[in-house]
Amino acid sequence: MLSRLLAVALCATPAIPAAAEQWPARVIKVVTGTPAGGSPDFVSRLLAEKLGERLGQPVLVENSTNTGVAAGNTVAKAPPDGYVISMLTGAFSARAAVAKSLPYDPIKDFAFITLVSGYPMVVATAPNSPIKSFADLIVRAKAAPFNITYGMNLPGSVHHLTGELINVEAGTSLRGIPYRGNTQIVQDLLGGRLDVMIETGTIAFAQINGGTLRGLAVSSRTRFVLEPEIPTIAETLPGFEVMSWLGLAAPAGTPRPIVDRLNWEVGEILKLPDVRDKLAMVANIPMPSTPEQMQDHVERDAARWSRIVEIKGIEKY
Repeated sequence: MLSRLLAVALCATPAIPAAAEQWPARVIKVVTGTPAGGSPDFVSRLLAEKLGERLGQPVLVENSTNTGVAAGNTVAKAPPDGYVISMLTGAFSARAAVAKSLPYDPIKDFAFITLVSGYPMVVATAPNSPIKSFADLIVRAKAAPFNITYGMNLPGSVHHLTGELINVEAGTSLRGIPYRGNTQIVQDLLGGRLDVMIETGTIAFAQINGGTLRGLAVSSRTRFVLEPEIPTIAETLPGFEVMSWLGLAAPAGTPRPIVDRLNWEVGEILKLPDVRDKLAMVANIPMPSTPEQMQDHVERDAARWSRIVEIKGIEKY
């Protein structure tokens, strides 16, 4: 999927629609469902700076102190005029699968613009762990059902659902232990109170490269270009693929010329060497798409996670 997105988006970038030439006439706001300081915030601000230069109007990033649901609802209910857009994350489709109800329809209430970047999930352990590889982890998990634990973000997160997808595909019973932050997970991992952890590459790669953790596998279909020495889960479980993502969306009804203009500008920005270098600093790679490809990606992501929620009987909230 990743290779197809890159090939289509980079080779078939549309021209700027003439109908969008008078837009924008004022400040554009990018709403994120995450606090300041994380990877989504970094990428949002990087894009906002470049978009502001290209569009001739300020592009400001607004971080949400609430859940991603509140941020998503803000954008879904905003006027569809191209002045309020959202930086969505992979949690957007996971939330659609685990939420009892949402104040918006995750597909119908948004005009998807483009995927921006992607990064894998990472299975990691302590440097001195007796678990030497992902295949070794699966063997141990099958030999001791429910005894092998993995630290994860809160229930219903991409971290959690990735762990349960591993269980479904491998026939294992890895037991997820929820935490509210990476720091305590690492402490418990190093202290021998956890066996492994599942974390985003945006956080885990720095800890692996710094020697704090040892990477067992990445969730991308092929070895991740920024960390090619780490094997993939698919090398043990053929066909396995989870690629988390960032992407831009506007309120449903936003004029297509504005959507196409934003799509074109972001595609051009993602070709810039300095932007690619800065994305790599937070373990992201460019993953531009057409609006239709982004919607398809979100729908398939949500359907996959809905399947896992149903199979594993994960409680919705």
